[in-house]
Amino acid sequence: MSTQPSIFVEQAEILEHKAFEGDQWIMRVQAPKCAAATLPGQFAHITCHPLRLMRRPISIMRTSPKQGWVDFLYKVVGEGTELLSAQVVGESVSLIAPIGKPFTLSENTKHHLLIGGGVGMPPMVAIADALQQQGRAKQTFALLGSEVPFPFNPQPSTFMINGIPDGVIATMPLMEDWRIACRLASLQAFAGCFQGYITELASLWLEQLSDEDRKQTMIYSCGPTPMLEAVAKVSAQYHVAAQLSLEEHMACAVGGCAGCTQPITEEGVTAMKRVCVDGPVFSAQAVYPELFTA
Repeated sequence: MSTQPSIFVEQAEILEHKAFEGDQWIMRVQAPKCAAATLPGQFAHITCHPLRLMRRPISIMRTSPKQGWVDFLYKVVGEGTELLSAQVVGESVSLIAPIGKPFTLSENTKHHLLIGGGVGMPPMVAIADALQQQGRAKQTFALLGSEVPFPFNPQPSTFMINGIPDGVIATMPLMEDWRIACRLASLQAFAGCFQGYITELASLWLEQLSDEDRKQTMIYSCGPTPMLEAVAKVSAQYHVAAQLSLEEHMACAVGGCAGCTQPITEEGVTAMKRVCVDGPVFSAQAVYPELFTA
């Protein structure tokens, strides 16, 4: 049984709720307990409508412990999230949060490579926020990918990055504000974005690092399962450690139902682990051990 920090149940007032192309929404709620306790990579279990008891797990993107707000990015994919998108400013949702094992941000890591795809972008924003607050913006490089329009207005970056092709200049404005180098990738020919898979862009950047720098690099990633497997392959190829945040359907999200189990291999032993509380963050080697065998 994993030891979890405090998890709170909060009735959270919706402060902002903005729609973006591709059925994407960013919701800001007032949830001071969650805001004060959340670490990058954790998530909330949220009620979508007063008449729907089944909650939905949604990654926490940003928090303000001082002001007490929490931001979520989610995509409408079914009845629950469609009902959630109909909630308006002034209404309230119930949160159970923060849940799960967060990412580990080591003080000894020289380079932090963040790889987020689709609704896997929020944990990468959370990590970037934490690192820039720690004064480690220059050590951080974020790669964000999407096959629908990004839920922000991409802008040209002012940062030059070794290994990145000419013309790949689009970035997330918030990252630019934080002085964090960032690039965007898509197969949809969006202006300024890398035209290919985000892992191809990650490989180009890792290729130009020295072997010693790669040993001091950590990859953090969240996104669809095929993307996470591709990230694990990059991790194995370049001998760079990686932490993956898994996406999984959940019922209770607090470890009781064991409906979100995943085979995890640690120290040569494979066991079924609950993504909600034993994860959602695991090492790439634990999730895809077959990629790391000699």
